[in-house]
Amino acid sequence: MHCQVILEYLTSGQTVITTFLAPRLVVPHTLLEADNIMNAIPAPNTSRPVASPARTVLVLGAAGGIGGETARQLHAAGWHVRAWVHHRPVTDGPAPSERWSEVSGDARSAADVLRAAAHVHVIVHAVNPPGYRHWAEHGLPMLDHSIAAARATGARLVLPGNLYGYGPEVYANGDGVVDESTPQNPITRKGAVRVEMEQRLRSAAAQGVRSLILRCGDFFGPRPGGSWLSQGILQPGRPVRRLIWPGRRGTGHSWAYLPDVAAVLVRLLARETELQDLEVFHFGGHWDGDGNRMLSEIRRAVSEHDGGNPAVWPLPWPLIRAAGLVSPFMAELAEMRDLWRYPLQLNDRRLRTFLGDVPITTWPDAVSATLRGLGCLEPAARPGIAGLS
Repeated sequence: MHCQVILEYLTSGQTVITTFLAPRLVVPHTLLEADNIMNAIPAPNTSRPVASPARTVLVLGAAGGIGGETARQLHAAGWHVRAWVHHRPVTDGPAPSERWSEVSGDARSAADVLRAAAHVHVIVHAVNPPGYRHWAEHGLPMLDHSIAAARATGARLVLPGNLYGYGPEVYANGDGVVDESTPQNPITRKGAVRVEMEQRLRSAAAQGVRSLILRCGDFFGPRPGGSWLSQGILQPGRPVRRLIWPGRRGTGHSWAYLPDVAAVLVRLLARETELQDLEVFHFGGHWDGDGNRMLSEIRRAVSEHDGGNPAVWPLPWPLIRAAGLVSPFMAELAEMRDLWRYPLQLNDRRLRTFLGDVPITTWPDAVSATLRGLGCLEPAARPGIAGLS
């Protein structure tokens, strides 16, 4: 079983933690079968495909936030999209057609990933371990399966990155601004796994596997999947009456609007012939310099909608740490506190130099679209939510 924990603040001021249990995923294929498939695959394909609207992409985790947004935008840009789903279809995905198909499988199965990746030009690895835990046990092997598939097909592997890999020396000895060359010295388990994932892509690049890493801040958007905004700060499908804020007031925070992130990935992949075998870019996104901009934009959108003025309550980190003694999910969540206590800003000069024009939706438009998509500005069925990503 894995736990999905929702913090719900009642009007009485009490905090209630409700836990929902869901069955584990089951790996359907044996290692022997995976080995047989691997043995049947020809030698690594090291040819570099020519950029073309007719290229095919496999998006692992297409039912999630960044996976779904990237799949939809690649399809709109003319790509043939193979959307990998497990429990549920892609939200607002196109109707099945020659250029859009949904495939199911388990990303922990090398055999499943290899089957789905046949004849693709790009693999987007946007899938995380179920239940927001077991990162080393499941997350690393899942990436290994994607690397193996990319090696077999000659596809470029795309990994949406985050800030987990940066340690406290970044903000203790400087202003918290990091670029692609800033050393990563994680102090959390998830940070160590993220750094190892990127290292495996570097090692694979030496063997001819091309990859692209785009590091971003915390995701938000109309269809965010699991995110801090949709799972901790407000409640999807309900009017916004209170905001549970994880950060310290006056402390900057990095945000990444999912439609903007996907648009950047589409533009980068359109320039395949100009990319190096291993590319790492930072996406600056929406920098909230004092930690108040996101809150003020949410309150503005709510006020314009119904005249409301949501209260801001601090997230009770001591309670989260205490709950982590019995809940693996809460223990994983507690690890992320430093990312809210200290500023960490992504310098995206390299990305801007390469693309020339980086799409950034205005704060008001991005936040309003997010709240509408989450059903917080009008009556809507409460959307399903997965673990934080």
